[in-house]
Amino acid sequence: MTLSWFQIVRLGLVQMSLGAIVVLMTSTLNRLMVVELALPAILPGFLVALHYGIQLTRPQWGYMSDTLGRRTRWIIGGMGLLALGGLSAAWGVVLMEESFALGLGVSILAYAIIGIGVGASGTSLLALLATATAPRRRPAAATITWLMMIFGIAVTAGVSGQFLDPYTPLRLMEVVAVVTALAFGVTCLAVRGIERRVVSRPEAESAPFLEGLREVWAEPRARMFTIFVFLSMTAYFMQELILEPYSGLVFGFTPGQSTSLSGAQNGGVFLGMVLVGVAGTALRIGTLRQWVIAGCVGSAGALVLISTLGQMGPGAPLVPAVVLMGFFNGMFAVAAIGSMMALAGEGREAREGTRMGLWGAAQAIAAGFGGLVGAGLADAMRTVMSDPSAFGTVFILEAILYIASAFMAVRIMDRRPQASAFGAAVPGE
Repeated sequence: MTLSWFQIVRLGLVQMSLGAIVVLMTSTLNRLMVVELALPAILPGFLVALHYGIQLTRPQWGYMSDTLGRRTRWIIGGMGLLALGGLSAAWGVVLMEESFALGLGVSILAYAIIGIGVGASGTSLLALLATATAPRRRPAAATITWLMMIFGIAVTAGVSGQFLDPYTPLRLMEVVAVVTALAFGVTCLAVRGIERRVVSRPEAESAPFLEGLREVWAEPRARMFTIFVFLSMTAYFMQELILEPYSGLVFGFTPGQSTSLSGAQNGGVFLGMVLVGVAGTALRIGTLRQWVIAGCVGSAGALVLISTLGQMGPGAPLVPAVVLMGFFNGMFAVAAIGSMMALAGEGREAREGTRMGLWGAAQAIAAGFGGLVGAGLADAMRTVMSDPSAFGTVFILEAILYIASAFMAVRIMDRRPQASAFGAAVPGE
C-alpha cells in the first residue's frame, strides 16, 4: 500500500515544522549576533556551517533507516533534537550579552545538535516519501511537502518578526520556545500510524554502509546530480547569512522587520513553486530543465537588482526585490526537487535513503560552504569598501554562480518536452 494524498500532506507538516525551527536559527539569530551584538558575520556563518557540516552524516542516517526500518522513530527523534538545539541556540545568543565565551560554547553545542536533528529527521522523512509514494506521485509529493516547508518558513519568519519587536532577550526565548514546542507536537501527530499502513522498505539490506554508498556513487546519474546539487545550492545559500544584516546595516531595518524580510523572501519562493506546480501539472508547460534554467537566470537578475538598491540606501524598494529573488528561487528549487524524488527511486532498490542522504549531504556541504563564504567575503569587503558596496559585491558573485548552475543544467538535464516538471519519470531521462 502506498501513501495517499492525505498522508503525503501529513508528512508535509513535518517539513513545515522543520523549516519553522531552522529559519529562526539561520536568519533571526544570525541578525541578532551581527547587528544587535555587533559581532562579525563570520561567527554566525561558522555556527550555521557547523550545523550543515554535521549533516554530512545524512547518508548514514538514510542507510540506517534503509536497513533498520521504522523510519518514524528517526523522524520523531530527530525533530526532538532539533527542537532542543533550537531552544539552546537562542539561549546561547542571550548568554553572549553577559559572557561571550559561555554563550559561544552553548551555541556551538546547540548548532551541532541542530545538525544531527535535521539530518536524522529530514533524511528519514524524504526516504519514507521516496519509498512509500507511488512512482507517478513522487514529483508532486515532493512539491507538496516543499511548499508546506516554505509556507512554514514564511509564516514563522513573518509572525515571529512581529512578536520580536521591541526586541528583548526574554521575548526571544518566548518566541523560540513556542515555535519549537509546536513543531515537535505537530510532527508527532503528523507521522502517527502512517508507516504501519504503507510499504516503506521493500526488502532488507545487509550490505555495509560504505559499500552501499559506493554503489550509489557509481551510478552516473546519481553522481552527476550530486555535483549539480552542490553547485546550485552554493549559489542558493550564499545570501542566507548576509541578507538580514544587509537590511539592517544598509536600509535601517529593525530586528522584526529584517525577520519579516525572510518571510517575504520565502513567500516569494512559495509563489514560484505554486506557479511551476500549476504550469507543470495542470497545463503541462515546461520541463525540469527549462524551469531550472529559468529559475537560475531569474535569481541572478534579482541579485543584481538587490545589489544595485544598496547604493540607494534607506527607502529603496528592498522588499519587492527580495520577493522577486524568492520567486525565482522557488522556480529553480521545485524543479530540482521533482527531479530528485524521481531519481531516488531509480537504480538498485533499498537504496532510496542512501541516495537521498547523499544529495542531502551535498546540499548541506554547499549550504555551509556558501553561507560561510558569503559571510566571510562580506566581512572582508567591509574592511575596504562601504557596506552597500561590500554586500553588493557578494550578491554579484552569487549571481555568477547561478549563471554557472544554469549552464550545468543545460548540459546534464533532459531537454525532451515530454519530461514534464511534474510528470512521471521518463525512462532514461
